[in-house]
This record gives sequence, C-alpha cells and structure tokens, in this order.
Amino acid sequence: MDAEHLFGKLPEHSLLQVLTEAELSQLLERARLHDAEKGDVLLRQGDSGDSLIILLEGQARVTVYSANGREIVLEYVGAGAVLGEIALLDGGRRTASVIAMERLRYIAIGRAAFETLLAGNHQIALRIMRELALRLRMANQTIETDRAYAAGPRLARFMLRLMRGEGKPVIAFSQTELSMFAGISRENINRQLSLWSQAGVTAVEPSGIRIIDPGTLEEIAASVE
Repeated sequence: MDAEHLFGKLPEHSLLQVLTEAELSQLLERARLHDAEKGDVLLRQGDSGDSLIILLEGQARVTVYSANGREIVLEYVGAGAVLGEIALLDGGRRTASVIAMERLRYIAIGRAAFETLLAGNHQIALRIMRELALRLRMANQTIETDRAYAAGPRLARFMLRLMRGEGKPVIAFSQTELSMFAGISRENINRQLSLWSQAGVTAVEPSGIRIIDPGTLEEIAASVE
C-alpha cells in the first residue's frame, strides 16, 4: 500500500496523521509487511512496545486479560487502524493484545525507523507534541465529565459500550471486573445492579450480566444524578 492510499485510511486522531504523505512514505520504506491467520496475536499484552502496526486488510480485536485469564474485548478494528503508537514513543509495556479475527495483512514500523524520521525533522516532533497535548486535554475533559456522573450513569455508559462492542446483550464480566474497568467500587456495582434487576433493566446470570431494557439504560447513561 502506498502512502497516499494509506493516508486516506488513517483514523482521525492517529499520531501518523500529523505526517505528510512524503514523511509517511519514508516510514513505509522501512516497514515490514506481515500476513496473519485467524487467531494469530499481532501485539501481546505485557510485551515491550518497540513497534507500531497498521492494519492493511482484515479485522482484529483489541483485548485485555483479567487476573483469572478471562478475555475482555475492548474494541474491533479494521483496515487503517494504527495500534501500539504510544508504546512506540514511551517504550512501555503493551496494555492490551491485538488478535486477528480473520486472515489479514499488516505492516510493522520499529522504533528505530520512527526515531530516525524524528531526528531528521524537528517539525515532525513539534506536530506530534501538539497532538499529544490535544489528547491529554481531551483525556482531562473526559475525566472531568466522568466526575460529574454518579455511579449509575457511569456504569450504564460503560455497559452500553461493552454491549455495542460485543454485539450481544450479555456482558461476560464479573462484578469485580466491572469495578476494575469502570472505576467504580464493587459495593456500588452490586448496589446498582440490584436496583436495576428489581426494575427489570438488567439481570445477573451465570454467564454474565444481561441487559434486558437497553432503552432505559440509555436514559440512565444520559442522566446526571
């Protein structure tokens, strides 16, 4: 895939969007092309982040694993998705795994190639700094928004996002996992789910938490208690 074609597929807030087509072309010259089969792990949670990948064809899922080994799907991604770019910059560990859902093709760009590009053009580094500052501002705004939401609306928003990602009304989370990933105490999770169960909005089942009335949950998610 040439730089012009790839440029049109990049997500709006990808760090690579700050590059010109010529700069992106320089990176692609040092990229490695890979093919993967269904079930292959493209990035593994806990591994060092020494490269980023860009999906060219096919679909993948981004997942994390709980302490007991349960796989939790965060999102599904397709062609043009850029994954691992923050770890490429800070050298941190992967916080999630990326797994192929079908046969796919992707390219990997190593840290050395990226740093070589930055060393040769300080304007790129400045543009990346501005984009990172924008992301930080957006993250702070999200935090402030969440502070305005009581446990009920926050939990409702989180559960609806999971339901849409999974494409089914049963969320395969324990209450402990909901607490960890939604940032709400387990006691509040238990209290809220009990109230919703009594109202017929959700039900706790052996397989997880079933959303019975998504319309009401949408209304709760949009409210501020």
